[in-house]
Amino acid sequence: MDKLLLLGDEAIAQGAIDAGLSGVYAYPGTPSTEIMEYVQASKQAAELNIHRQWSANEKTAMEAAIGMSYAGKRTLVCFKHVGLNVAADAFINAAITGVNGGLVVLSADDPSMHSSQNEQDSRFYAKFAMIPILEPSNQQEAYDMTHMAFSLSERLNVPVMIRITTRLAHSRSGVARKAVVPQNTMKLPSDPRQFVLLPAIARVNYKKLLGTQHLMDTLSEESEFNVIIKGKSSKLGIIATGIAYNYLMENISEDDCPYYVLKISQYPIPPKQVRELYEKCDEILVLEDGYPIVEDMIKGFLNLGKPVHGRLDGTIPRDGELNPAIVAKALGMETYEGMPIPAVVKKRPPSLCLGCGHRD
Repeated sequence: MDKLLLLGDEAIAQGAIDAGLSGVYAYPGTPSTEIMEYVQASKQAAELNIHRQWSANEKTAMEAAIGMSYAGKRTLVCFKHVGLNVAADAFINAAITGVNGGLVVLSADDPSMHSSQNEQDSRFYAKFAMIPILEPSNQQEAYDMTHMAFSLSERLNVPVMIRITTRLAHSRSGVARKAVVPQNTMKLPSDPRQFVLLPAIARVNYKKLLGTQHLMDTLSEESEFNVIIKGKSSKLGIIATGIAYNYLMENISEDDCPYYVLKISQYPIPPKQVRELYEKCDEILVLEDGYPIVEDMIKGFLNLGKPVHGRLDGTIPRDGELNPAIVAKALGMETYEGMPIPAVVKKRPPSLCLGCGHRD
């Protein structure tokens, strides 16, 4: 297939289209808006008759996407991180009812609050719902993960979350496409009662969800997106999640790596790989663009006395987005200041986008 120059958001949209998408529902909000805009403008999406709908809010978007999934179709729902608060009721319950067609939930987080009222981390919601998370480190992975996420959802019978952050959403890179998958035909599951959350049915569904957790762990261990890179020294082991891995590679070479590195881009976190890194190295540094969720989990289930550094101990700033300079400083490397902003550049106050109903 051909290669395209795409934003991270656009790579996700194209990955969904090529994966047999039948419908996308969204509510606008930076940094997720460009996903729906790309699908709306796509000639390929129009030719495939993909349903594209801006919803009244995130909850209705989530519910409409769930409905299409129940009918056996592959569906994508998109919003920013605070929108997941609005969609939470339907989102959590979808993990209990299960899915029929693949259902992918794209939540775009905004560390440093470039255009948001908080910098909450959507990974906590997915952990709470007990569903897999895919967190790409670059645009190619954003495409590849989205292309794979629908089949993962159908295999596990649960929604799958893709979590991105602002810098990945709004930066461009070359993306190689995969073969286009045909859309699912409409079909009902063997027992449509699974979608009715009466207590007697919900209890059975919840046990099924618990029963898939071991398989989720196994798939994370086997995932091509979770890899250990051998290093020269075992003094320090680094765990880098999502785009944090990209920032790490801005400072060191993957081919001549000075440290052992575990790249995590598929959750649940792979316990065997984490333990392998922990046992090999004297200290651990955790790099993640968002809340210290992996750092906290590692301290919880290992707790063997070795130092684990990250946001919780101040090695990485507790708030704000990660960047290559912060990573370099944590590694004890020389950092530099960027070019100063010229005085002639005027500060622009934040404003809502043209056409947004909230401007009135």
